[in-house]
Amino acid sequence: MKPIGYQLDLPNLSSPELYLPKPKPFLKWAGGKTQLLEQLAQFFPPSLAAGKITTYVEPFIGSGAVFFYLASQFSIEKFVISDINQELILAYRTIQNSVESLIFYLSELEQRYHALTDSEQEEFFYSTRSAFNLNRATTNYTLPNVERTAQIIFLNRTCYNGLFRVNAKGGFNVPFGSYKNPQICFPRILRDCSAILQRTEIYHGDFSTCRPHVNQNTFVYFDPPYLPISATSSFKSYQVDDFDDLAQIRLANYYAELHSMGAKLMLSNSDPQNINHEDSFFQDLYPNFVIKKVQASRMINSNGEKRGKITELLIMNYESE
Repeated sequence: MKPIGYQLDLPNLSSPELYLPKPKPFLKWAGGKTQLLEQLAQFFPPSLAAGKITTYVEPFIGSGAVFFYLASQFSIEKFVISDINQELILAYRTIQNSVESLIFYLSELEQRYHALTDSEQEEFFYSTRSAFNLNRATTNYTLPNVERTAQIIFLNRTCYNGLFRVNAKGGFNVPFGSYKNPQICFPRILRDCSAILQRTEIYHGDFSTCRPHVNQNTFVYFDPPYLPISATSSFKSYQVDDFDDLAQIRLANYYAELHSMGAKLMLSNSDPQNINHEDSFFQDLYPNFVIKKVQASRMINSNGEKRGKITELLIMNYESE
C-alpha cells in the first residue's frame, strides 16, 4: 500500500517536489506509543494493508503516535479522533485550523524563553502555568486558541518529565523541568500534523463519542488510561475524572458492541501479570478475543532503578498475520 502524499508550501525544502509528511506527536505524553510502533505494526489487521479499511477511529487520542503513523502510511479515507481531555482536543483543533499562527507564536515564545537566565526561565514557567490555569474557566474550548495551545506545548516541553497532569480542580500541576535549551517550536512537525488533520474529524468526549462513525470497514484503536499494576504505578490524571475499574468494564462492553458491528478492534492496556501471574482481569473482561503481549519500557517512575522492561497487552478481535 503506497502512502499518501501532500503538496505543501513548506520553507527550506531543497525541491518543490511532492513532500511526504512523516508526522510525529507534537506533545510528550505518558503512555505514548511512539516506542511501541514497530511492535504494534506487526498486529495491525490484515485488512488494513489490503486497503479494506476506509475509516480509522481512535477514542483516546493522547499524543496520537499510532494515528499519525497510520495516516502517513496507509490510504485511509477518513480519520476520527476524540478524547475526554478538552485541553488536548483544543490543541488538535488549533493545529488543524491555525498552524501558521501557532508556529509564529511558538517561535517568539521560544526565543524569549532561551534569552532568560536559568532562574528567570523557572519564574517564566510558573508564571505561564498560573496564567494557563487562571484562564481555564473562561476558555471557549469549541474554537481554536493559538495562545492557549502554545502554552500547552510550552508547558509540556519545559515541565518535569514532559507530563500532562492535572489536579482535582483540573489545574495543570507539573513542576518545572530545568531542561537546557528545550525545543519549543518545531515547524516541520506541526505542519505535518496539520496536513494529516485536514482529513480528520475531532471530537471532545468519552470513548463512546465516535460510535456513529464505526462500521465493518473501520479500524478502532483503544489506548485508555492503563489499569495500575501496583500501588505506586497509577498515572491516570490526564483529566479530573479517574478511569477506574468500572470504566474498564464499561469499555470492555463497548468493545464487544463494536465487535458485533464488524469493526476491526485493537486495545492496549497494562499487563497485571507483571506483578501477579494469577491475575486474569483482562482475560476475564475480554473472553474469546485474541490477547498478545508486547515489550514496553516503564518510562515514568519516581525511582529510576524501577524503570525497565515490562509487558503490555494487546487485545484484538481478529487474527494478525
